[in-house]
Parts: sequence; structure tokens; C-alpha cells
Amino acid sequence: MSEVVVKEVSGRRELRRFINFPNQLFKEVPSYIPPLMSDELGLLTKKNPSLDHCDCKLYLAYRDGAIVGRVAAIINRTCNERWGHKAVRFGWFDFIEDYDVFNALIDQVAEYGRQQGMEEMEGPLGFTDMDKECWAIDNFDARQNTSTLYNPEYYIRFVEQRGMKITCRWQQYKMPANQPIPDKVARINELILHKYNLRLLKFKKRKEVYPYARKFFHTLNDSFKDLYDFVPLTEKEIDVYIKEYFPFINLHFANFVVDQDDNLVAFGLSIPDITEAYKKANGHLFPFGWIYILRALRKFDTIDLLLNGVHPDWQKRGVHSIYYAEMNRAAIEHNVTTAYTNPQIIGNEAVKIWSTQYNTTPLMQRAVFGMPL
Repeated sequence: MSEVVVKEVSGRRELRRFINFPNQLFKEVPSYIPPLMSDELGLLTKKNPSLDHCDCKLYLAYRDGAIVGRVAAIINRTCNERWGHKAVRFGWFDFIEDYDVFNALIDQVAEYGRQQGMEEMEGPLGFTDMDKECWAIDNFDARQNTSTLYNPEYYIRFVEQRGMKITCRWQQYKMPANQPIPDKVARINELILHKYNLRLLKFKKRKEVYPYARKFFHTLNDSFKDLYDFVPLTEKEIDVYIKEYFPFINLHFANFVVDQDDNLVAFGLSIPDITEAYKKANGHLFPFGWIYILRALRKFDTIDLLLNGVHPDWQKRGVHSIYYAEMNRAAIEHNVTTAYTNPQIIGNEAVKIWSTQYNTTPLMQRAVFGMPL
């Protein structure tokens, strides 16, 4: 068998090949969702504000002139400083079912890491926790959403064969979105709102939600600060994510809880399911991709529970339950039948509530892997 050659990506044409590779690799996989080319270009070029504190190299693997794999090697300097380690991340890691190809790419990440003084390797991770991260470790053909990574079973087989160990686990759930709100939950929520003088915001116009956009990400920074490898988003990153997420928000499923001073203390943010629209768009907004996405945003019966959190000062007071119940009520009102959660770190408050108070079905577990260099 001919040699695997790994080369650093150079130029716009190779970058587009890097982005398109998994679209070709998984084009026959029903659960794979092609990302938008414009989104990927924004992340993998100097437009990405995360590159202010991250270093990144992109590599393509070739055999006989054909692309057989890709990987990004990322060093998040802020993360390493905050968590006291020296780690190089691998992300955007896709490869044919060939251990030699996998090995050649992971060797390249390891070599880059050692050159930069790193002592360990972990992944799959992006630049921030808002990027796609963690691979499925079971139910590989289960439904994906636009913010999760697809991977086949052999990815896990290869990382384990390499000696990598799981460093963190996530759980995703599927649930009936229109299940009745438990009477006990409704009563307790009213008591919590009254006791702490809290308000659940109701938005009628999109312009009403934007004053809370920056507050939303600041509260996210505070509520996620103790999660695995989390690094607070910078103001420049927040600017990008406001433009990326808030145009997709359905106001009925933006559930923000504020205190008497209008400080955002908790949030539950969901978006309409746009997975089939992304498949039809096949990575491109033009000429017709934007039409598919716009239609999906207007007519849907499924939602993705995108982000949720509670400010540390308000945790363990039952505030989580308020926005969960409100999303439940909105789903009933707007004929939404199904909800999927984003990956949640096993053991956190959200997983406890979903698994004990609501009728949920485990969808898949996910994991990040690591090893010393």
C-alpha cells in the first residue's frame, strides 16, 4: 500500500478541500449534516476572533494524490493557562477507515504540539465550547443536529487502539416536547419566582431580545466556568456569536429569567430543527440553501435545546426548572412534538432534571479523548 503523506493546508483552494472532505466521505450517511461553507470559512480563517488567543494548523492527508483525511491542530493558550496544562487539541478530524491514515494525522498533531512545548493531546475540540466537540461513543447512527459532530464507530476504535483515554463524557436526550408539565413542577416554579422576585421574560418582537444578547453570553460565561476545559468567551467572540445565533432564535423558545434589577440569572435557548434544511443546502446558502433554512425556521415540529444555564449565584435554587417548564409550555402551544438536547456533561444539573422530572430517552453518549505526548 502506498505511503500516506500529510501536508499543511496552503491557500484558499486547499482550505475549501479541507472543509469539503467529510461531505464526500459521509455523503451516503443519512445522519451526517454538511456544515455551511461560509460558517467553516469564518472559523478557519483570520476572521475568527478566537485566533487572537489560539494557534492553529490545518493538515490534509494524501495517498496517491487523493485526500484521505484531515485534521486541525489547535493550541488554546488561554485554556492552557486557565486550567494549568499544556495541551494541543485535535479538531476537524476526519479520515477514511484506515489506521495508517489516522496514525499519520495524529502523529502530525502530536509533533506540532511537542514543537510548541505541549505535554498532552486532547480532542475532538474546537477553539471554544461553542464549536463542535466530542465524538459519539454509542448509537453512532442516531440523529445529529447542526451543532454536533458526526463520527462512525471506527473513529473510536482507532483512538482506543492508539491508547487514548476518555477525559470527559456527555449525554444527549430525545424527549416528547409536548408532554404535560408535572403539576408539582408548575407549583414549585411559581413559588420560586415569587420567593426570589424573578421574572420570566416574554418577547413579542425580535428587537426586544437583542438588549439581552450580551447579558446572555456573560451569564453563559459565568454559568459554564467550572465545566470541562471551558474558557470564557471574549467580547469579540460574543459579537460573532450574537450574529450567528440570534437571527435563528424563535422568540417563543427564548426563555430568559431575570431578577428585580433586570440581571439575567438563567436561560434556556432553543432553535427550530434545521437539520433537513442543512442537508438540502449541502453546505451552501446560495442559490437555494437560504430558502430551505428560512422555511425550516418558519414551519417545524421539532426543536433543538441549544443552550441552557444558571448564574452560579442562583444555582441549586431550582431556577433550572423554570425555563424547562416554559419551553415545555411553548412546545404544547405551538404544536412542537419532539425535542433534542445538545450534549450535556454527565452529572450536571441539567442531566439530573431531564432524567428525573421528564420523560426522556437517552440518544447517545459522547466523549473527548486524551493522552500524554
